[in-house]
Amino acid sequence: MNGEKKSFVILLNGEPYKGKIPAEEACVICCDGAYSWAKDKVRIDENLGDFDSLAETPVPAPRMRFPSEKNETDGELAVDRALGMGATDIVIYGGGGGREDHFLGNLHLLYKAKKAGVFAVLRTNGAQIVLCDTGEQTFPCKEGQTVSLLPFGGDAHIMGTDGLKYPMGDLWLRYGSTRGVSNLTTKDGSFSFRVSGGSVLVIINEEVT
Repeated sequence: MNGEKKSFVILLNGEPYKGKIPAEEACVICCDGAYSWAKDKVRIDENLGDFDSLAETPVPAPRMRFPSEKNETDGELAVDRALGMGATDIVIYGGGGGREDHFLGNLHLLYKAKKAGVFAVLRTNGAQIVLCDTGEQTFPCKEGQTVSLLPFGGDAHIMGTDGLKYPMGDLWLRYGSTRGVSNLTTKDGSFSFRVSGGSVLVIINEEVT
C-alpha cells in the first residue's frame, strides 16, 4: 500500500444510524437492507450481499449477488471485501440494535480486522466499540462518559490507566467476569490504558442524535 491510507465505511442492516456519517475520503460499502436507511444519508460506492431483505434494486447495482444460504454474514463479506482492497481502517455503522446474534457476530468482525492489522470501530446509536490488543491505548472523551473495558476471547492484562475514576494497575480482567464494566472518565480530552496481554473490548457510551 506504500503507506497510503485507505478508509472504508461499512453499513449494516441493524438499527439505522441516527448521526452524520463522515465518508468524504472513504469507500462506502452498503450491505443488503442497510440501503433502505442509508441511501439518502451517505454516498454509497458499492452494494453487497444476498439482498434477501431489500424490496428495491439498490444504486449502484450490485456487482454480484451472494446466495442467502451461506457461511458468512453480509457484514463479514463486506469486511473481507474491504481487507481485500487494502483497507487501513474500517468504521461500521448499523451494527447495533435488531438481532442480538448479529450484534455479537459484528464484534467478531472487529477481531477479524484486528487480526489483519486493520483498525476497526463499530459505531452504534449508544456507543463506539473498539477492540484493542497489546500496547498503549488512548481515546478521546468528555468528562463523565461511561467506559467499559472487557476481555475478549480470554483473559486480558491491564497495566495502568489514566483519566478513569476507577484505576486499573497490574490487573487481570478475567474472561467470564464483569470486572471492567461501567468506569467513568474524569476529564475532557482523553483517557488511556495499557494492555500487556490479551484483547480488550473498549465500549465508550455516547448517545447519538
